[in-house]
Amino acid sequence: MSLPTMTGVGRLVDDPELRFTQSQKAVVTIRLAFNSRRRDDRGEWVDGDTFWIRGTAWEHLAEHIAETLAKGMEVLVTGDLRTESWEKDGQKHSQPSLTIRSIGPNLAYATASVTKASTQQQSGGQQRPAAPQQQHRQAPPQDDPWAVEGPTTNQPPF
Repeated sequence: MSLPTMTGVGRLVDDPELRFTQSQKAVVTIRLAFNSRRRDDRGEWVDGDTFWIRGTAWEHLAEHIAETLAKGMEVLVTGDLRTESWEKDGQKHSQPSLTIRSIGPNLAYATASVTKASTQQQSGGQQRPAAPQQQHRQAPPQDDPWAVEGPTTNQPPF
């Protein structure tokens, strides 16, 4: 049975915390808050319940999160939900956690400048160069009736 997947819009509670394991793998931890904010009958915003969760990402994604995101940013995040368990002072504790698969800023409230990473990790630990970044717009397909060169009209080309 697979773990449940979560996709949602949340807010970073703290700046991402980047660390490295003894084997030099990057790992980032972020705390996220999801809430059910809504407008009431008077049109005013009312905060509802809040769901707090700790998210973790590994390797290149971890480094990208640490370089890109900051406390207070609203993000769209997808990942696998799991339960972390531990024992402290004889008491058993548990909390939900999120293994992040993808995350990015919510462009409804921010702008972003995207730069393609120069290398990508392949399975087996080998590095491979990323595909070259395009510097120009791709030409439209020749059979696209809307991509007509020359004078434009308000009439559709069909």
